[in-house]
Amino acid sequence: MLLKNMNIFYDGTFLQGDLEFDSVITAIHPHPLPEQPQHYVIPGLVDIHTHGALGADFSDGKPEGLQTLSRYYAANGTTSFLATTMTVSETDLLRSMRTIRGFQPEKGAKCAGVHLEGPFLGYPRRGAQAAEHLHRPDIALFQRLNEASGGQVRMVTVACEEPGAMQFIREASRFCTVSLGHSDAGYETAMAAYRLGASHATHLFNGMRPLHHREPGIIGAAMDSGASVELICDGLHIHPSVVRAAHRMFGDRLNLISDSLRCAGMPDGRYTLGGQEITVKKQKATLLDGTLAGSSISLLDGLRNAVRFGIPLCEAVYAAASAPALAAGLTHTGRIAAGSAADLVVLNRDLELEAVYIDGTEYK
Repeated sequence: MLLKNMNIFYDGTFLQGDLEFDSVITAIHPHPLPEQPQHYVIPGLVDIHTHGALGADFSDGKPEGLQTLSRYYAANGTTSFLATTMTVSETDLLRSMRTIRGFQPEKGAKCAGVHLEGPFLGYPRRGAQAAEHLHRPDIALFQRLNEASGGQVRMVTVACEEPGAMQFIREASRFCTVSLGHSDAGYETAMAAYRLGASHATHLFNGMRPLHHREPGIIGAAMDSGASVELICDGLHIHPSVVRAAHRMFGDRLNLISDSLRCAGMPDGRYTLGGQEITVKKQKATLLDGTLAGSSISLLDGLRNAVRFGIPLCEAVYAAASAPALAAGLTHTGRIAAGSAADLVVLNRDLELEAVYIDGTEYK
């Protein structure tokens, strides 16, 4: 397959030329063009924090739901994703892990692993996570879940101030990326967690203390420690000014995520999230008490928003594809380079989706 006369995202910038691939990228042929190309070819997006869409949720533990989600992601430019769970009972989590373990997409995006957003979270910053299923950090429970998934847990979110959290972080970081989130930790506690092996922060600014000039919390610790961070770029969770500030603070450590719920791709109405009822109105999802929940956007929507908010396109692409792949330890996707998987997205000049390729095969 050959894509000719494209703006090709390569090594953090765009170059003009042709891209050759089969199941992997075989060659990049740079050459100047007399006119600006009408299309961009970028790596397939990598969503490391997404719960669901089209009425399905990974915590449901239903194989047909995973097929629905795989097709939804591919149709919206995401070629790899981490199936992200909620804080639900151990029984429900184990069922979800076993379902994910046996999942093979009939057609669509690739499940690259699991992100356990719950249950090892703190009550004060639980957000839309169900309080009755919160669990102190427990490496034995983590190992049961990881084993049930076939060793596919690639990320776990933990509140590092909870009893046992530091030992949990030390142990869990041997198996996957440990992220700090839904946590009321202060700066010193968060720095201790990063020194012990944590290396990421879950949906920055949400589910944690705000950045205060005398107590910078997880946000300041993530900046100082070199951790990567996530951002929900839906225009509701984070003000555009703060998106720009986070970009300046974290640079290529910034990861765009969707944090999409089962309401993504669906009309306004009432849905469920981890056994709780949520209401969606004008794309804003909240619990019945008004607590902001996750989002109803796709990751491609988040990329477009980031550009609209003032992030340069090449840096927004990196944050939606390359940086998440690195954060999740995915070595064969998220970039355009010889030998990488031919997971590709073609956009027009208005950033509208023109084509998606997964392992070199066009998704239609």
